Amino acid sequence: MKAAAICTLALPLGYVSAHTIMQAVNGLPQGHGIYMPSDDSPIMDVNSNSMACNGPPVTGFRSSSEVIDVKAGDVVTGAWLHTLTSTGPDSTADNKVIDSSHKGPISVYLKKVNDATQNPGAGPGDGWFKISEIAYQNRKWGVDDLIEKGGLHQVRIPQCIEDGEYLLRFEVLALHSAYSQGGAQFYMECAQIRISGGTGTKKPETVSIPGVFQANHPGITVHIYDNSGQPYPASYTPPGMLPPP
Repeated sequence: MKAAAICTLALPLGYVSAHTIMQAVNGLPQGHGIYMPSDDSPIMDVNSNSMACNGPPVTGFRSSSEVIDVKAGDVVTGAWLHTLTSTGPDSTADNKVIDSSHKGPISVYLKKVNDATQNPGAGPGDGWFKISEIAYQNRKWGVDDLIEKGGLHQVRIPQCIEDGEYLLRFEVLALHSAYSQGGAQFYMECAQIRISGGTGTKKPETVSIPGVFQANHPGITVHIYDNSGQPYPASYTPPGMLPPP
C-alpha cells in the first residue's frame, strides 16, 4: 500500500459481468454528503468529464446539499458494494463487493473547491492530487484487498493540507477486460467534505481529471494475465499521478 506522505515530502510529478458502487461514506448513506447513482456501471471513456466524479452514461444520481466534516489526520471510510443492497454473492458476483475477477488498483484523490455541494460540476478540471494507492504487489491487487475488507476503502486525510471544502474521490479500476483499448472499467464516487485542523504547510502539485488518464497508458490498456492465464503479471504500473513515497 502507498499512502499519503505529503506532509513530509513534496509530491512528485469477456468475463463475469459484475460491477460495484460506493454506498456510504463514514456510515452516511446515499444522498448524505455523497453524490451517488443507483446504477453500478463503470465509466470507460477516460476523456469524459464523468471521470472526475461519475456521471453520464451512468444514471440514477441523487445529489446532496450536505458536507461531511472531517479533521485533518482522520481516517475516512468509503464502503463499496456490488449493488446498493448487496449482502453476499449473487448470479453475477462471487462476493458482495465486486466480482473477484475484476482485478485492479484502488486509489483516492482530493480536490480543494470553493463549494463541495457543487458536486459533480466542480469535479472536472485541474486541482486533483492522489493521497492513497493500493495497486499490485506480491500477486495481490488493490481489489483483492478491498474484497478482503468487505468493501471498506479507508484513507487518512493528510494533516499538512489547507483547511476548507474538498471533493474526496474514491476510485476502483477493474482491468479484467483492459486487454484492448477502451476495455478498462473505472468506478468512482466523490464525497463532499470539509477539512479542519490542517496546518496548510504543503501545497501538493495537482493534475486534471479528465486529462491525467490516457487510454493507451500501460496501466489502462493492459493484458494482466500471465502465461498460465492467471491475473498475476510480472509487474504493473498504475495510471494517474503517483502518491508520495
